[in-house]
Amino acid sequence: MKRRDFFKKGSKAAVVAGILPLATSSCATQKNIATSTNKDKWHHLGKGEIGLSNRIKEATYEVVVVGGGAAGICAAVASARNGAKTVLIQDRPMVGGNASSEMRVHLNGVNNIKGKAERESGLIEEILLQNRFNNEQESFPVFDHIMYDFVVREPNLTLMVNTQAIEAIMDGSKIKAAKCWQATTETLYTITGKVFIDCSGDGLLAATAGAEYRTGREGKDEFNESFAPEKADGWQMGSTLLMSSVDMGRPMKYSPPSFAFKYTHEGAHKRRRFANFQDGIWWIEVGSDDDIIADAEVNRQKLMGYLHGVWDYIKNSGNFPEAENQALDWVGSLPARRESRRFIGDYILSEKDMTEHKHFDDAVAFGGWSLDEHNPGGIENVSEPPSYFHYHFKSIYQFPFGSLYSKNISNLMFAGRNVSQTHIALSSSRIMATCALQGQAVGTAATICIQKKCSPREVREKHINALQEQLLRDDAFIPNRPANDENDLAKQVSAIFADSTSTGDVKNLTNGMSRDIDGQINHWKSKNAKAELQLEWDKPTTISKVEIKCDTNLKRNIMMRKDSRNDDLYGNGVPKEMLKSLSVEGRINGKWVILGTINQNKTRLIKFNFEAKKVTAIKINLKETYGAEKIKLFEVRCYT
Repeated sequence: MKRRDFFKKGSKAAVVAGILPLATSSCATQKNIATSTNKDKWHHLGKGEIGLSNRIKEATYEVVVVGGGAAGICAAVASARNGAKTVLIQDRPMVGGNASSEMRVHLNGVNNIKGKAERESGLIEEILLQNRFNNEQESFPVFDHIMYDFVVREPNLTLMVNTQAIEAIMDGSKIKAAKCWQATTETLYTITGKVFIDCSGDGLLAATAGAEYRTGREGKDEFNESFAPEKADGWQMGSTLLMSSVDMGRPMKYSPPSFAFKYTHEGAHKRRRFANFQDGIWWIEVGSDDDIIADAEVNRQKLMGYLHGVWDYIKNSGNFPEAENQALDWVGSLPARRESRRFIGDYILSEKDMTEHKHFDDAVAFGGWSLDEHNPGGIENVSEPPSYFHYHFKSIYQFPFGSLYSKNISNLMFAGRNVSQTHIALSSSRIMATCALQGQAVGTAATICIQKKCSPREVREKHINALQEQLLRDDAFIPNRPANDENDLAKQVSAIFADSTSTGDVKNLTNGMSRDIDGQINHWKSKNAKAELQLEWDKPTTISKVEIKCDTNLKRNIMMRKDSRNDDLYGNGVPKEMLKSLSVEGRINGKWVILGTINQNKTRLIKFNFEAKKVTAIKINLKETYGAEKIKLFEVRCYT
């Protein structure tokens, strides 16, 4: 690939390799870190002591998750909620990864299938709903804290921020522990675990464990991929640096800093547009045809120069009079990365698996973002389009569990852009909400590994049904895989009925499909703003849990956007269809008894937990939505 050098450095600008490694790109090991403190001459005047406190510590967990982006958050929370003592290790001061305030990338998923969304449910849905309830101002720094709260509120989960997993300690083909460096406390941790999940994107822990991986683009023939290059090469999609501006209501001057590159739009591809430039320009990116991790600091400094060069062009070229009152109010300093290591699992997902909608018996997630391969040269190759939108999906595809664990490290799993797939497949599945579904899948699988004392491979071979059923119960969705949980007592009812029905059938609430999809109706909808639903058993049945999946309009996106878009495809508030208040009653010895009441529901998956009761019927009183005139449900389950 030829790159045209049309940028000119400012008089004082220079691009040099960073001297100090960033936590996100460091390849340090314990050999590079001082682990002995016996030479420290700290004189603590308050204690009258000389010497440094212990900065070498150990901790033990069942599941160790590395990387606190959307995938890692969902992996850790799924693991903790399903019973494993879990730690989440994150190298930044906040969680969220590319969606955090440091990078501010939209948390996209399956945004547009046939003109509608097919939104991801499960844990990522829960996070985005919490953001809509608690962040009406749509602040990215506040979103950081929404995601932080989502992690730290879990009683079985420990979060370690500013901490990088730098090296795996091995026991044969298993990871025994992770050496971790916490920069803010100057502490070296040894974190022991039974199952390790690398959701860090770059996968330093997995790489030091000896997990097999590859980088670059496969040649067309290896997987019969029509959109791959003729021959394999080293190119990886670039990292992007974003910015935002604000209208100050008066003319604002701009002078570029010394490190800016002079930008001209001469010879640029017609798809390199400046629309909505005030919210950032995603094609200000730089890739690599070699070691994109080692190149991280060089590329970061390039991107800072390119960003200011483009903004200088917008402000001072005279081609954008609408920018006269605009001023930068936020500029990123940490590029959002799209691609680096891809680890090898028992299955490598490829282009045709997606475009031909291959059915996988071990499917655990789904995707549907277009095959969106960014120009690997990025802004250094402006004559080419910024992205090749090779293929737009008309329906979602399955993602297999066999691509989410290591082929050669027996207790290692992955979720996110580092999973087992080709470069072309990555161009679709790299989207954060898709990565989050993978995260929920491997976090849930980790708990099965703990419970069954088995490896991820054995989960695939022996316990895949248990994994799929738990994911479906926890409101994940697997295409063409209806739930059939043998422990669900709602499937044993003698009758289920409602006081009114406008669309759907009340029997759909136990058919195992928790959304309307592919033209099939799987819901029940009332005629009125209030409704009652009743389940009957022939004999007294012991019940302690009732779980309901309500409507949050999965055909409309709710991720936070910089432009606060609000239309048929994107919503910037709480879905009006969502159920707000409801109660559950049980018929005990012929009398109705209140078992639980919720007045401010904030989740699609609504759970009632109560002391076990022998009932002959359950009545669900549906009282109010957040604005819809009728009430729609997709599933009801009951458990002991």
